[in-house]
Amino acid sequence: MENRLIVSSSPHIRSNETTSKIMRDVVIALLPATLAGVYFFRMGAVKVILAAVIAAVLTEAFIQKICNKPVTINDYSAVVTGLLLAFNIPASAPWWLPVIGSIFAIAIVKQVFGGLGHNFMNPALAARAMLLASWPVQMTAWVKPGADAVSTATPLAILGGEATESLPSLADLIIGNVGGCIGETSAILLILGGIYLVYRGVIAPKIPVVYIVTVAVLTFIFGGFDAQFMVYQIFAGGLMLGAIYMATDYASSPVTPKGQMIFALGCGVLTSVIRIYGGYPEGVSYSILLMNVAAPLIDKYTSPRVFGEVK
Repeated sequence: MENRLIVSSSPHIRSNETTSKIMRDVVIALLPATLAGVYFFRMGAVKVILAAVIAAVLTEAFIQKICNKPVTINDYSAVVTGLLLAFNIPASAPWWLPVIGSIFAIAIVKQVFGGLGHNFMNPALAARAMLLASWPVQMTAWVKPGADAVSTATPLAILGGEATESLPSLADLIIGNVGGCIGETSAILLILGGIYLVYRGVIAPKIPVVYIVTVAVLTFIFGGFDAQFMVYQIFAGGLMLGAIYMATDYASSPVTPKGQMIFALGCGVLTSVIRIYGGYPEGVSYSILLMNVAAPLIDKYTSPRVFGEVK
């Protein structure tokens, strides 16, 4: 009698992973880049990060409370959204800018569509696009690292001929000692966090690797086979942040292996085209958002045939 066949409904394969564990790992992975942002941009970065994270958490708690839903702010998902949004905002931004962005990200992009796991695009990127369209001056007021908050141009703007400043050294670019958004600067620490996420099994390296390699190949070709141009395109701007932490979002990226390859390839192509031929030096945010919208269609045509399916 001890070996009876027990019949139960699916799923039959379970995991010990929980949303809070996954999101906590993402926060840990972002911590080195967060500390670097605070080191380079001082109190400006602290102000933006705290405003974005606190507004995201409070908005999620408020929406869930008034909708009579369980309050799930302890799963760290709102913290991750606020932190990623702060990473996409310059340190010179006024405090109300990240607050409005976090409210939009949580209330409109996330909760209106059903909450965690139901958003069709990355909330932080959608909020960044909204803020950039609404307050372009504040969203592009880049400052040099340090306490003086001196205005500067980003390396991508210099590469695109929009500024006459000289390019920073590759060492400064990789460690983050350049102007830009808070979390776009320190590429090496973002990569370190990505390695941690791969080690923990939170993300697979497929999407980030295909995305970054696609940008590398296309910018090398479109840039006249200039290796220096390619290297700066890889390490400057939000490519590492977007490829590792945003394009891998579970809810807004394809679930099939082939679909993930197509998704990453599309992100890389769009980023390269926008950067080189568009009127805006950065293309990561818009490329991921456009591919987020296409993700359901990609899944539809790359899903494997169901075993036993009748035509």
